Parts: sequence; structure tokens; C-alpha cells
Amino acid sequence: MSSSKKNILLTNDDGIRSPGLWAAAKALSSLGFVTVAAPVEQWSGAGRSMPPHTRGTIHEERVEVDGQSWQVYAVAGTPAQAVEHAVWEVMPTRPDLVVAGINYGENIGSGVTISGTVGAALEAASLGIPSLAVSLEVDPRDHLSLADHVDFGAAAHFAALFAQRLLDGLQAFDLDVLKVEVPAAATPATPWRVCRVSRTRYYIPVVPAEPESDQPRRLWYRAQLDPNLEPDSDVYVLRVLQQVAVTPLSLDLTSRLDLSQLTHALQNGQHS
Repeated sequence: MSSSKKNILLTNDDGIRSPGLWAAAKALSSLGFVTVAAPVEQWSGAGRSMPPHTRGTIHEERVEVDGQSWQVYAVAGTPAQAVEHAVWEVMPTRPDLVVAGINYGENIGSGVTISGTVGAALEAASLGIPSLAVSLEVDPRDHLSLADHVDFGAAAHFAALFAQRLLDGLQAFDLDVLKVEVPAAATPATPWRVCRVSRTRYYIPVVPAEPESDQPRRLWYRAQLDPNLEPDSDVYVLRVLQQVAVTPLSLDLTSRLDLSQLTHALQNGQHS
């Protein structure tokens, strides 16, 4: 790493008041200058969305972090929009790294594209900026709570650890985002393992009881382990091994099948 101070952009999807955000801010401040730009509101489940109805206003606020007063930016938009506003309007220079998190709740399995935490990191990666998405396993009842009883200490440790690796210049073909999932009972000594995203469904929808006709009807969810869980996947590493799951994500969503074989099958009507 060069001797010049690095610029880190920190965001999340739980909102500017999230204790997870400030645990990350404190941990990352030892690595460089941290600019915090996060949504005003809770945007869990927003993915990489950029809805046209968001206002995009940016409000400067003062927040105390580890006894120091920080100037931060509350953005009226989604996590991905917060990244865009921060890069183009707030920060005087392009960030060396974007970190999204620390999220209340693990982002694993086939639903990772739903995550606003991952969406913010992917948005930064699309701008060519090294990006890190960090989430902590918590009880689903706390996913939207901003509960202050959740201990982000271990997750903050791993956020700083892998942020440092990216700031040191870690590069690999097809690595656009490093996704880090930390078990609820983790400590800084917990082993970590590189793995892939599971193809299985981790969060299963829960249909609500029949409401009155004029009442909202919102699906919730519960976590469930698929019996066909892959042993090299993020779900297995986090939930079964209880280790930190480190997954490289790519902006290239193209299936890894043989394109020439698919072309031949499409041209000839073959199905196998």
C-alpha cells in the first residue's frame, strides 16, 4: 500500500442511524479517511435498484463516532443511489474502496441480488471501484430493528481485515465485489473460508394469516437449509461450519455454460 492516505466510502442499506454502520466506520477509520454516505431510511431488500421516485437530496449531519464528531451524509435514496451521489457529488476525489455494511442479517444463497448491501457494492464495482459487502448473521426478528444489543465487534474486525486486503491492491480476474458473511457467534479468531454463492434458496417466504380485506398483506420470510446444500457454498460455510464466508462476486451474470453449444442447441432445437 502506498504511503498516501486512502479514501474509503462507507454506505449501507439499514440507514444512516444503523449501529452496524458506525461499527464499520470506527474499524475502517484506522485504514484511511472514511466518508459515510448512507440512505436516510431503511432500504433492506432494495438490491441495486434506482427507483425514479426517490428525491436524491443530501443532508449533512454530525454523528459521534468513538468520541469524535464526524460529518456524514444522509441520502434520500436507495443504497445504490447513495453510492452514486457520494461518488459524483460528495467526495472530492474518487474513493479507493467502497464498503457496504455492516448489515443486520446474512446475505447468502440465491437471494443475494435482493440485498441492498450487495447492491451498493455492485454499483460501486460498476464504476470500477474495489468493493466490499459485509453482513452479520442475526435473528430475522432483528433484521429491520437496528437493535443495539447486536454485537458487531467481530464483523467490524473482518470488515477492516478484508478492506485492508483490497486497499493493498488485491486483484483477481472476475473479482468485482468481495462478499463477507460473519457468523453470529464469531470472534476475531474465527476462521474464514473462500466459497461460492449457493444456488439454493435460503430465505423462504412466509404467507401471512388472512387479513381483513383493507389491510396490508406483506410476505415475510424464514431461513431454511436446503438438504442439497453444496459444501463449498456461502450457506454451508456460514451456517454449518460457522466460519466467515468470503465470496467473490462478478458483475458478469452470464451463465458459465459453453456458448457455442447453446448456440447449436438453439439453432437445431435440441434440449440436451
